Amino acid sequence: MLEDVNLMCSYGVDVYRFSIAWTRIIPLGGRDDPINEAGIAFYNRLIDALLARNIEPVVTLYHWDAPQSISDRYGAFLNTPEFVSDFAHFARLCFARFGNRVKKWITFNEPYIIAIFGHHSGVLAPGRSTATGGDSRTEPWRVGHSLILAHAAAVNIYFGEFQSQDGSISIVLNGHYYEPWDASSQSDQEAAQRRLEFYIGWFGDPIFLGRDYPPAMRKQLGDRLPCFTPRELDQLKHLAPLNAFYGMNHYSTKFARALPNPPADDDCTGNVEELPTNSRGRAIGPVSGMSWLRVAPEGFRKLLNWVWNRYKLPIIVTENGCPCPGESQMSLEEAVDDEFRITYFGLYLDAISRAIYEDGVPVEGYYAWSLMDNFEWSAGYGPRYGITHVDYKTLLRTPKRSALYLMETFRERRKPSR
Repeated sequence: MLEDVNLMCSYGVDVYRFSIAWTRIIPLGGRDDPINEAGIAFYNRLIDALLARNIEPVVTLYHWDAPQSISDRYGAFLNTPEFVSDFAHFARLCFARFGNRVKKWITFNEPYIIAIFGHHSGVLAPGRSTATGGDSRTEPWRVGHSLILAHAAAVNIYFGEFQSQDGSISIVLNGHYYEPWDASSQSDQEAAQRRLEFYIGWFGDPIFLGRDYPPAMRKQLGDRLPCFTPRELDQLKHLAPLNAFYGMNHYSTKFARALPNPPADDDCTGNVEELPTNSRGRAIGPVSGMSWLRVAPEGFRKLLNWVWNRYKLPIIVTENGCPCPGESQMSLEEAVDDEFRITYFGLYLDAISRAIYEDGVPVEGYYAWSLMDNFEWSAGYGPRYGITHVDYKTLLRTPKRSALYLMETFRERRKPSR
C-alpha cells in the first residue's frame, strides 16, 4: 500500500479516488452482521498515508462489489427495502469511522452498469438476464430504482447525522455522448437525445432534479418502470440540492440511430441502435485498445455542456482514459512509450478547457483512469488503462510516458497566472 501511495506522490498526485470494499468492512454485508475491525484499520492506514503526503482521499462506497451473502439472502438490489437498509448501515459505518478525514464521498459508481450489465445482458456480476433465469424486461429498472433510493438514504444520513464533518457527497454516472447517425434526420436527432436520457437521465433526473424518470422512459417502459411513492419523491426533491457535484465517468462517443420498428419487450436503449460510424461511413474517431472506445473529444465537450445545462452542478470527471491499441501484446519498452494515450489525454483535457473557458461549464476536477494496469472486470488482465505498467508476474510497477505527461501538464496548470 505505501509503495503505491509513494508512487502517487512521485507523480505529483493531489487527489486519489478509491473504493471501500463492503465485505472488507462487513464480511457478510448485513446491518446485523459483525464488523471487521481489521478491514477498517486497513482503510485508516490508507487514508492517513494519503493525507500525510497531501493527497486528498475521495471515497466511493460501492464499486460493483455487493456481498455475496446479501445476494444469497434476498437478491441484493432486487429487494429494494432490504438493500436500502443494508447499504444505509454500511454507509453510516463508513461516515462514522472515516468521515473525520474524508471530505468527499461517492455513493455508487456507475449504477447504469450495475443495472444493465448485471441484470439485463448479464455480462457482469451477478450475471442475471432472461437467458440465465432472470428477467431482462423488468429487473434492470427494479435495480436502478433500488440504487436511487439507496443513494438518497446515504445522503440523508450524511447530512442528518454527520453534517459537522463538513464534507460533500454525490454519485458517479457514466455515459457516452451520442451524435445522430444521420445529422439531417429528426428521428435520429431525437434518438440521440433519448439515448442520453435512458443512459444518464435515468439516474440523473431523480437524484439531481428530484423528479420522476424522464418522460421518454415512462412512455416507452410503462409499468416495467417502477414508480416513486409521493413520500419518496418528496425526499428526492428535498435531497437533490445536497448533491454537491456531478461525478462523470466518460470515455467515448457513439452515433445513435432510431430503430424503425417498435421497441422489443426487453429494450433498454430507448429503441436506439448505437454505431461507431454515421450514415456517411465516417467513424466517430480512431479506435483504442477497446473496440467500443474511440477517440472523440468533441463529444466529451458536448456531454459536459449537456450535463451542466440539465443539472447545473459543478462537474468532477471521475474517470477518463484509454488503453493503447495492441498494448497488451507489447513489450515493456513498447508499452511505456504510450503515445496514443498521451494524445487521448491531451485532446480530452483540451476539451475540458474549452468547456470551461468558452462554454462556461464549471469542471472542478479530473481523475485519470487508471493509476496502474489492473483487472478490468470481465475483460480481465487484457486491456491496460494504467499510466503505470504492471508486470503481472512480478508486480513490478514502471511509469509510462503518460504519467510524466500528466504530471507536467497539471504542474503547468497549477502555476499562478501573471
